[in-house]
Amino acid sequence: MAKMKSLEDFLVEELKDLYSAEKQLTKALPKMAKAANSDDLRQAFEDHLKETEGQVARLEKISKLAGRSLAGKKCKAMEGLIEEGKEIMEEDCTPEVRDVALIAAAQKVEHYEIASYGCAKTYARLLGYSEVEELLEETQQEESAADEKLTGLSEELNAEALEPAEAEK
Repeated sequence: MAKMKSLEDFLVEELKDLYSAEKQLTKALPKMAKAANSDDLRQAFEDHLKETEGQVARLEKISKLAGRSLAGKKCKAMEGLIEEGKEIMEEDCTPEVRDVALIAAAQKVEHYEIASYGCAKTYARLLGYSEVEELLEETQQEESAADEKLTGLSEELNAEALEPAEAEK
């Protein structure tokens, strides 16, 4: 981690972390979409990929506003969350259970992002960077909406995952 002497330095480090996280996610989401059994879940992952690409662009806009590069840092938290998702995709399970597990993995990602964007947004507000704050708020709202969509899908798909177990009784 870079030497941080101020809240602004910490904000830049957080933004670098988010930039890395979103870039990693743009590579992981197509794989998650391919692994999904449910058409609705596949579509949710594909839709979120487009949104994530927009979030990367938004972070690049913030980088220009701040006059600071956001490249050069690897988000280890996202790396770990993506690795968990990869393990799920390699697991020997029914397609219905895989979908449920993919949703759980995706929601962990969303919760990490919601928290991270919330913190960065607060730092931007405290530093008086209102335009940065607004851009971060926009992304945080998108992440919250994605999480809500996944919750809705999980309610439907959890029931489908129960059916094979119920049939075995």
